[in-house]
Amino acid sequence: MTLPTILIPAIAEDGSLYPVEKLAAHRDGLYHLAVSIFVFDGEHLLIQKRASSKYHSGGLWANSCCTHPNWEEQLDQCAGRRLEEELGFSVPLTRRRVVEYSADVGNGLHEHERVTMYVGQADRTQTTLSLGPQEVEAARWVQRDALRAEMKAQPELFTPWFRIYVDRYPELQF
Repeated sequence: MTLPTILIPAIAEDGSLYPVEKLAAHRDGLYHLAVSIFVFDGEHLLIQKRASSKYHSGGLWANSCCTHPNWEEQLDQCAGRRLEEELGFSVPLTRRRVVEYSADVGNGLHEHERVTMYVGQADRTQTTLSLGPQEVEAARWVQRDALRAEMKAQPELFTPWFRIYVDRYPELQF
């Protein structure tokens, strides 16, 4: 699997950060930084279907967007940048909480992440999406109860981290 070399911040045992190549972080299950963004309109959450060509979890539904900060990139800057890159719009984002999770994401890859979660508000009738085709195959707004029902009926259609978030963090308005 050949990907461009992208350095992201990994977390050492003493809590310090060091640069690591993104694919190596997932291949070796290294603890690293990530951001996850949740854009709501009332009871509706914007979710995305990851591009099938992604190196892991392709074709699965996930939260509005998520990524890893580049080495030495500030988390807030990363969150705003990625929302624009993946979905083609921006809204003010508020840090909500920091969580840790670990999950097998397929293809011999494993995520072990310290995730800073961001929440934003948008009017779904006024927000124009412009999907980044390398990252996102589709996007849709879904009501909270419908999302939970879909996830319960067909969990395999959703990324492991998104299932964890919905299960563990209801205060994020799931």
